[in-house]
Amino acid sequence: MMLSMTRRLAGAVALAGTVAVLAPALFSAPAAAQKPIKIGFSMALTGPLGAGGKSALIAIEIWRDDVNAKGGLLGRKVELVYNDDQTNPAKVPAIYTKLIDVDKVDLVVSSYGTNVIAPAMPIVMRKKMVFPALFGLAVNDTFKYNRYFQIMPAGPVPKLDWSRGFIEIAKSKGLKTIALAAADAEFAQNAVAGARKLAQQAGLKIVYDKSYPPSTTDHSPIIRAIQATNPDVVFVASYPPGSVGMVKAANELKLKTKLFGGGMVGLQFAAIMKNLGPMLNGIVNYDFWVPAKTLNFPGIEAFLKKYQAKAAAAGVDPLGYYLPPWAYAYMQVLGQSVEATKGFDQGKLADYMHKTTFQTIVGPVKFGSNGEWAKTRMLMVQFRGIKPNDLEQFKKVGARVVLYPASVKSGDLKFPYRQ
Repeated sequence: MMLSMTRRLAGAVALAGTVAVLAPALFSAPAAAQKPIKIGFSMALTGPLGAGGKSALIAIEIWRDDVNAKGGLLGRKVELVYNDDQTNPAKVPAIYTKLIDVDKVDLVVSSYGTNVIAPAMPIVMRKKMVFPALFGLAVNDTFKYNRYFQIMPAGPVPKLDWSRGFIEIAKSKGLKTIALAAADAEFAQNAVAGARKLAQQAGLKIVYDKSYPPSTTDHSPIIRAIQATNPDVVFVASYPPGSVGMVKAANELKLKTKLFGGGMVGLQFAAIMKNLGPMLNGIVNYDFWVPAKTLNFPGIEAFLKKYQAKAAAAGVDPLGYYLPPWAYAYMQVLGQSVEATKGFDQGKLADYMHKTTFQTIVGPVKFGSNGEWAKTRMLMVQFRGIKPNDLEQFKKVGARVVLYPASVKSGDLKFPYRQ
């Protein structure tokens, strides 16, 4: 009996020891799995880029929900931590300092737009964090940070690649003179600098080259001054208010030129397109995605269906073609990198992002050494047959015809813009 009791005691002790050894695995693993992965960012939810920022946020939240529905990243749920930067560059450094030092986020991504991405760079660089960016033009030309990755498909030389298609179209038609008009703001100045250089290389004579304050409300004097130079081509680099003003002034004054557009932000937004209607016809402008068979990448239709269902209630761009797919895609790039490297080692993440071709809803994404796309896929599209006060027409193939690049071209230029 004593031997039996001794054996039972030994067995109990052994079992207790086994439980003690296994306890951390049994109890700490679920707790760790429940601790969310925090991704931090500022976002332009108010101010000049507020409408676009709100639509980008919806896309990011859709990505989070999609990932969490599949079990999260590395078996952990994803949590978003963000603040409104009000499209104010001065607010950005403090937001990222708080995100990293106080909120202790695991990862960061950028806000929307050049002017609010650049101020975050010194903070992110000091912390040596990977920085996926959303629509910043040539931001890394200054910083040369090897952990910066831009989702916008400008190309390896963004200042030039932004307007390359527009200038190549002008050159293909044998046009000789060009007028350049740009808002006095970082994005527009970067865009017009590239157009200027490419125009010179193409042998186009620059007959007008001036900037205007972003606060300008009457653009008629600008169009009159351009008209006086009788240019074959008019390249405009502008933010949404200026884009609307320039298009309306060009139509009211019946601007005579053969190619008009180029770098006008806002002509991709549903409300602006609906408002301008037939005034858009003939304009050739940059874009990133439009309904076209050549751009129907896997997952894009399913994403747009989810986005459009949420957009109406949120009062943001109901189509979501311009910015939202790219906001979803830069999160895809980050999420795929975390899964592949199995953690948050910023150096390993950066190395993986540099060498990998990512499959996203905006198509294959491959970054070059400077974090821009290894090859440009900036679209130049032409508005065709646009009718007044009709939003549904922009969902149809052919309302915006892809002229450039050749790899995704869907039609030929209708020329000229206006004789």
